[in-house]
Amino acid sequence: MSHPFDLKGRAALVTGSTAGIGRGIADTLAAAGANVVLHGKEDDKEAQDALRACRSHGVRASLLTGDLAGTSQLLAEQICRQALESEPGLDLLVNHAGGHQGEGAFEEISAELLEQTLRINVTFPWLLAQQFARHWMRSGVRGRMVFTGSVNGRLAEPDSAAYDTAKGAVEMMVRTLCVALAPHGIRVNGFAPGIVHAPRTVWLKQQPDRAAWIRGHIPDGRIPDAVDLGATVVYLLSDAAEFVNGHMLVVDGGITALQLPSPFATSPEQTP
Repeated sequence: MSHPFDLKGRAALVTGSTAGIGRGIADTLAAAGANVVLHGKEDDKEAQDALRACRSHGVRASLLTGDLAGTSQLLAEQICRQALESEPGLDLLVNHAGGHQGEGAFEEISAELLEQTLRINVTFPWLLAQQFARHWMRSGVRGRMVFTGSVNGRLAEPDSAAYDTAKGAVEMMVRTLCVALAPHGIRVNGFAPGIVHAPRTVWLKQQPDRAAWIRGHIPDGRIPDAVDLGATVVYLLSDAAEFVNGHMLVVDGGITALQLPSPFATSPEQTP
């Protein structure tokens, strides 16, 4: 434990890691010494930029591509196999890929949209974790997994019923996989971000009044950048968290600690 956050000698697959929070996670894992297998929908400029950023830390970095929305057992097997071909000693899995489809009112949500939301946020991470668990159990690898949840798994949001349900399921999945896999030496945790500056939240810069309203719901009034969350995942995958298991670590700046913000506040300094 002389260097408890050091990931040298380890290798990680991070799904959804060519942009946003996923890219920040991959880059921070590489900075901590881990070789990384990135995953994105396509091999575009964004993906190549992410690869170069990881390699700049002196580690190996490779890329897998494919849309995970068409979830199937075969796709999970393929992603697992390709990741292990790139990094045979891979012992870290970050199930980050997910998504919010833009839903509208609960009574208007179609079965297709609900199923699509559950597939990308719950079903595929489950199937991919199962593939790696099987491989690690056969190989005697004490693997480590992290799932990306959300404060939406604890706090409901208007017009977000399917996504909130899916992220609530992710939190329970972390617990149940901990119970299933801990006897095999495999550790499973998750982290739940709040609002973050990322490609999907560009409106934070485009709509300053709405961003100010969001900051009024955060005790210290700050919204993090995507890269700021990577260190949380390094911790959960590192030896420093050896006895952290089945836990969803909320990383929201205190959103879930604040009962009701002042209706007039846009920042802590402006609270009447």
